[in-house]
Amino acid sequence: MPDLQDEILTLLGDYRIHTDESLAEKLNVTRSLIVDQREILLAAGLHLDFQDDRSYRLPAHIELLSKDSIHDYLLLSEHTTTAPCDLTIFKTIDSTNRYARDHAASSELAGSVILAERQTAGRGRLGKVWESPFAANIYMSIVWRFDRGADLLQGLSLAIGVAVRRSLVHHGVPAIQLKWPNDIYCDGKKLGGILLEVVGDPNSSCTVIIGVGLNVAMPVAAGKNIDQPWTDLQSVGPRKLSRNLIVASLISSIFKVLHDFPALGFAAYRDEWQRSDLLQGLQGTVSNPAGSISGTILGVDNSGALRMQLVTGEEQRFIGGELSLRGTL
Repeated sequence: MPDLQDEILTLLGDYRIHTDESLAEKLNVTRSLIVDQREILLAAGLHLDFQDDRSYRLPAHIELLSKDSIHDYLLLSEHTTTAPCDLTIFKTIDSTNRYARDHAASSELAGSVILAERQTAGRGRLGKVWESPFAANIYMSIVWRFDRGADLLQGLSLAIGVAVRRSLVHHGVPAIQLKWPNDIYCDGKKLGGILLEVVGDPNSSCTVIIGVGLNVAMPVAAGKNIDQPWTDLQSVGPRKLSRNLIVASLISSIFKVLHDFPALGFAAYRDEWQRSDLLQGLQGTVSNPAGSISGTILGVDNSGALRMQLVTGEEQRFIGGELSLRGTL
């Protein structure tokens, strides 16, 4: 019952002490129903401070997403022109990208941002599960309309990576690296990822859904389900960073790139991307449906395609696929 879970979370958002009985009375449902939904939320990663066997509250260290806070931070952003921003925040949703994709045909959604405290079916590239515990990380999708065909947007995901890196560096997060084509790393561990989906005619005007997932304070239990080394901002940042502040900073930086990209293309971001390339100069393998090819990673070209030197000395370029380094990244 996602709607009831959202109502429970909304009431808990006052950070005051509640009981199953008090919540049941306010929501006009049975106590047993509240208990059932509370247990589901706890299993999904919600943390509660239990005062005794009957009462509990949302811990003070858990910061819920707030439209007002995000808008206030946007007004203080380095790119103040992005301040007007239509925000939708869900307590629980299957996937922010799925919601954005299903509503992309609506002209009102263009330029909007969809956020969630928790995803039940978050996805990364290649259909991989994206762990999305409650109020721990950032799960965000941006809807942007382009008047040009998708073929002219090649390299956009890499440019978005540059935007994310700029935002994190601005807030003092060190050693941010980029892994082709759309992963965010810190000290060799995955910090976040980007997923782009094109809706509409790829040869004409189209809508792009930009999904961004960023680990902020990943619970250890949820992290056990991740099949690669990972980290979060809580572990690598110079101080505790507000999720609302980081969301606003990401919106500001990404909107700036989205606004400029049609005129500039990826070439304007290539040097910045290359300086943060996680794997440049190393031996890697690109895997795609046609097979796997290994060689020395040379970086990217002006369109965002991966450059790789084969053992024969020949250079080959890839616009898609999964890049790995000896199977460890």
